[in-house]
Amino acid sequence: MPVKKTIKKKSKKVTTKLPAKLVKYLEEAGIDHEVLEHRTVYTALDAAATMKKKMNEIAKALYVKADKDYYVVVLPADQNLDFPKLAKCLSASSEKPYKVIKIPGEKIMLNALKIKKGAVSAFGNMHKLPVAVDKGLIKVKKAAFGSGSFNHSVEMAVKDFIKLEKAIVGSFGKKKVVKKQKVTKSKRLSKKKTTKKKK
Repeated sequence: MPVKKTIKKKSKKVTTKLPAKLVKYLEEAGIDHEVLEHRTVYTALDAAATMKKKMNEIAKALYVKADKDYYVVVLPADQNLDFPKLAKCLSASSEKPYKVIKIPGEKIMLNALKIKKGAVSAFGNMHKLPVAVDKGLIKVKKAAFGSGSFNHSVEMAVKDFIKLEKAIVGSFGKKKVVKKQKVTKSKRLSKKKTTKKKK
């Protein structure tokens, strides 16, 4: 009788290449930088853990729509975006008051930027988009910026990034607040009962 072999199918890993457009952009700029290759990451928390960096050393990039204009907003990953503060910052730099600031849907951004679906790139100038950087990022001197790839980040001096992107610098980040869960009396009693049973 012939022996049947069972073949286990390996799950495909999602890997993305460093965009060639970004490579060319950085080479032409002649700014000192390092491309960091890493496992696939989808969040700033994953990126920090993978690259063994502090959260404030990861530059979180967001695509933002201010009325009809688009911006790339970059801030330390340990901060959330303060929309009213961003509105003030962008209004002051553009000399026109913005009424509505929001994070648009992915499809809208793909159409607006004419890019393929993928990770967010912090390098807005490449897509003819103005860039805004939160002052909090300047404190770390060097940061890892999103490249448009889930497997690559670009590490460079924050001041060099600001210079390269001709970025608007302002204060629009706010510390992430971690909410502590309240332990109710009934939960405390149930915990005591379970520990007594174990004894």
